[in-house]
Amino acid sequence: MPHIVAPSLLSADFADLNSAVRLVDESPAPWLHIDVMDGVFVPNISFGFPVIKAIRPLTKKVFDVHLMIVRPDPYINPFRDVGADNLTVHLEACTHLHRTVQAIHSAGMKAGVAINPHTRVEALEDVLADIDLVCLMSVNPGFGGQRFIEHTFNKIERLVALRKTTGSSALIEIDGGVSDANAKTLVAVGADVLVAGNSVFGAKDPKVAIASLSTLAG
Repeated sequence: MPHIVAPSLLSADFADLNSAVRLVDESPAPWLHIDVMDGVFVPNISFGFPVIKAIRPLTKKVFDVHLMIVRPDPYINPFRDVGADNLTVHLEACTHLHRTVQAIHSAGMKAGVAINPHTRVEALEDVLADIDLVCLMSVNPGFGGQRFIEHTFNKIERLVALRKTTGSSALIEIDGGVSDANAKTLVAVGADVLVAGNSVFGAKDPKVAIASLSTLAG
């Protein structure tokens, strides 16, 4: 299966999200990554329901919504209602992770689980077969434009092996510091989804940047 590029709206121009979403809509990237931060789980606050609802009509691309929030369970259906297709929660934020995953599926969305750089992939073993997506944070969550953590390559390899032993078909998503400099290697070791923020919206020509990541050219 070809890898998926998911431009991250966190690095877009907040004063012109319309143009940012339309740019992604016209690109080969099939997903749009949307980070939701509460200022508690991470030291930043970003998009909420009104923003996601406002941009949903602008594109039919998959809305890959990443919740960096505490207590995500009460918000599962509301995120479905504003247009989320994938909903990813953090293992570190969920007391009853399997229950949360079940609730996401019951709401009609694909369920993802994210883990922070310090969390071992083995912590996912008992839920891996039940989820659709694993988001490996390759930077410390909360802010865009951070340097890629090289140990992520090792975590991908271990997750690929764990996915095989558990019979899981979960996609492996890499979030943070993805660029042309590491994209080929990430896909080569097993990444399925590349979240790209600053490397797309900080580029001189974002359309060219998306195309390059999509074809792994450059």
